[in-house]
Amino acid sequence: MSAPILRRDWASGHLDRVERMIGITIDVVAATLLAVEIVLLAGTVFARYVLKSPVTWVDEIATLAFLWLGMLGVASALRRGLHMRLTFLLSKFSPNRRAGIETLSEVVLLTFLATLLIPAMELAELNHALSSPDLSIPGSVGSMATVVSVLLMIVLLLIRLFRTLSIPAFILAILGAVVAVTVLMLAGPLLSDLGNLNLLLFFGFGVGVLILVGVPIAFSFGTATLAYFLLTSDLPVSVIAGRVNEGMSHFILLTIPLFIFLGYQIQYTGMARAMVDFFSALIGRVRGGLGYVLLCAMYLVSGISGAKAADMAAIGPILAPAMKDRGMREGDIPALLAVSAAAAETIPPSLVLIIIGSVTGVSIAALFTGGLLPAIVSMLALALVVYLRSRNERRGEGRYDFRLIARTFIVALPGLALPLIIRAAVLEGVATATEVATIGIVYVLVVGLATMRTISLKRMAKMLVDTAAMSGAILIIIALAGAMSWALTQSGFASDLVRFMTSLPGGKVSFLAVSIAAFVVLGSVLEGIPAIVLFGPLLFPAAQALGVNQVHYAIVVLLSMGLGLFSPPFGYGYYTACAIAQVSPDAAMKNMIPYLLAFTAAIIIIAAFPWLSTGFL
Repeated sequence: MSAPILRRDWASGHLDRVERMIGITIDVVAATLLAVEIVLLAGTVFARYVLKSPVTWVDEIATLAFLWLGMLGVASALRRGLHMRLTFLLSKFSPNRRAGIETLSEVVLLTFLATLLIPAMELAELNHALSSPDLSIPGSVGSMATVVSVLLMIVLLLIRLFRTLSIPAFILAILGAVVAVTVLMLAGPLLSDLGNLNLLLFFGFGVGVLILVGVPIAFSFGTATLAYFLLTSDLPVSVIAGRVNEGMSHFILLTIPLFIFLGYQIQYTGMARAMVDFFSALIGRVRGGLGYVLLCAMYLVSGISGAKAADMAAIGPILAPAMKDRGMREGDIPALLAVSAAAAETIPPSLVLIIIGSVTGVSIAALFTGGLLPAIVSMLALALVVYLRSRNERRGEGRYDFRLIARTFIVALPGLALPLIIRAAVLEGVATATEVATIGIVYVLVVGLATMRTISLKRMAKMLVDTAAMSGAILIIIALAGAMSWALTQSGFASDLVRFMTSLPGGKVSFLAVSIAAFVVLGSVLEGIPAIVLFGPLLFPAAQALGVNQVHYAIVVLLSMGLGLFSPPFGYGYYTACAIAQVSPDAAMKNMIPYLLAFTAAIIIIAAFPWLSTGFL
């Protein structure tokens, strides 16, 4: 073996150890911060509702810990490959060409992070003079979370590039990034003369190209926004870092890691399986019964975890084998799983409802109330399809076993009670969404230890680490899509969009129809959450100007977005459902049609009758 190869193997071995150490450090710190958050918030809830003595300073600690948790989660998600990205186009290329495009996307991401590093440090220096009101914590403490996260991601990307490329190719990739940035900077004066055409160039063409070549969606937004600021405006780039910090500092967003953690809890404790077993005993024996069981379980579990991937993972592996044995068409299983997950998007405490409320200012309690009945309408539409397509299935064997129903009901009762507790507490105004999530975590922990005894320290640590990484992948989308939305607002695009949408012939009807079509496409391409963070602040004022109730509009938009997210060929959720059901996406594609048509009809009904969303407000 030649000396250069030996040296490269030696360097790769050391880099692997460095990467492993960085990953362990990130995971340990992030998991610890999440555990501290849960303990602090549980203590706050106890002090407020039991001791009747609110503790205000805890919010400052919780907000700072949350910012650090989110930014470390972003780095952890990068290392684990959890950031949302569009891979449909990449899958069509040969392995060699795909590897080359993957390298290009990583170089683009590395360039974005390297360009953001100095402005993030400048922002931390500027914020150092500020301090929190209760504990006088310097403002730089929160801002440094972005600096540390960016540095960690730069190191992780450099290690990944060095591992996958030859040394000459590695050097060429870095030099290519430097040359590309230099050319763009020199083109700045020309671009500044284009006016609003720059919006189409950067936020239309630029974002589209970045997403298609596999750059994670969040960082596609960030790269386009950063380039727009650098090349067409006089604003400092530190504005971007400031928008990232601000976008991840909203206290209400702390509910995202809490509900994700709660979703993991119900899987590990067996609560989800217990609920599925109860519904199987109750209605599983009728023809098509397991399809109805899936719909009932999705409705309940969605109200606990709030995360669609967690919902499908909790239910799909339990029911899919039995549905195959009953004679259900193989392609119908992931189809029903995917579309039911989309129909459950509005069931509280949906993470997307929380995000809509945080970026648009709509009451989260009102959104939680307004989402229940539309979800029932959607589920009934899907149940009709299950009935029509289950004529060739056989029934369950034997007669109803009332003892089994009673026994499974008792086991499932703690899980069945949890969504009722969560919804009642939020809808009645007894507690905030963050407090309710904390109460739910403590509730499941106590029940799991007392009755199911399935929570170990090892599992708890894994849940904390997985939650931190998944939360980081979601929060960075909110932050960078928010920065892009802010840039669009500052450019005047937001007001132009409002004028265009409000001037459509047909008033409310045309506005809702265009919104449904637009969010189906956006949900398919942008994975849902980025679409709502990016366009929610722009379109909700237009809805209000036309007299469309904002809760009603939020529900219609959210269901439309879910339809796109779970529709082939671009919808990421569709492929997740196929993976969970262990069915080929090609086999399930045509089976999606009746379920998608039924769901589309339900959306149209919900859009046409606002009372379904607002009648109980």
